[in-house]
Amino acid sequence: QVQLVESGGGLAQPGGSLRLSCAASGFTFSMYAMRWYRQAPGKGLEWMSDIYSDGSTDYADSVKGRFTISRDNAKNTVSLQMNSLKPEDTAVYYCYAVRDGRNVYRGQGTQVTVSS
Repeated sequence: QVQLVESGGGLAQPGGSLRLSCAASGFTFSMYAMRWYRQAPGKGLEWMSDIYSDGSTDYADSVKGRFTISRDNAKNTVSLQMNSLKPEDTAVYYCYAVRDGRNVYRGQGTQVTVSS
């Protein structure tokens, strides 16, 4: 059974940091790219970042330099280190497993709220 379980969300102050994790099971994690999206209240899904099987990464301009994606193939986890958080980073964050460029599996999401 495929599972993606996000954790690490919560409340952070502007300028603060949070680290999201996504634990994967039920598929060959190392063969998939992993992707983070977010969805703010009343808005559509916004792509954040990709990390490929070879460890290369891509970032949306809105988070470049503030967010860092990483993966641990031995632990089947992908993480998103979020620094210098802004109120506009408030959203539900989802991790996806990606195969051949298509989103294949998705987690249940974790809420991030940035507020003073």
